[in-house]
Amino acid sequence: QVQLVESGGGLVQAGGSLRLSCAASGRAFSSYAMAWFRQAPGKEREFVAALRWRGDNQYYGDSVKGRFTISRDNAKNTVYLQMNSLKSEDTAIYYCAADSSPWRAVPTTRRSEYRDWGQGTQVTVSS
Repeated sequence: QVQLVESGGGLVQAGGSLRLSCAASGRAFSSYAMAWFRQAPGKEREFVAALRWRGDNQYYGDSVKGRFTISRDNAKNTVYLQMNSLKSEDTAIYYCAADSSPWRAVPTTRRSEYRDWGQGTQVTVSS
């Protein structure tokens, strides 16, 4: 099991930027793909971004492509989400998640494949 703690959320104006961080502890962080999901009020939790255990092979949801960037620092056991050109529809609670299987060649976008989740951090974009 891995423990995940997100930080960096807050209130920002439309067009602004935020950088979320997710600090991990527990099982070998560097062996697992990591992902960000988000959940807006009244909506299902949706995939935002994922990257492979090595930090390459990034995948993004269609609504954030070209605006968000996922990265990781395995030496610091941390994954990041840089969010630029924020829109009001990006308002949600953002969760980081760790894959259930190590060394996956292609990071999955399926929520059910992620075993460990953080408590979430609120991002609010005002228009």
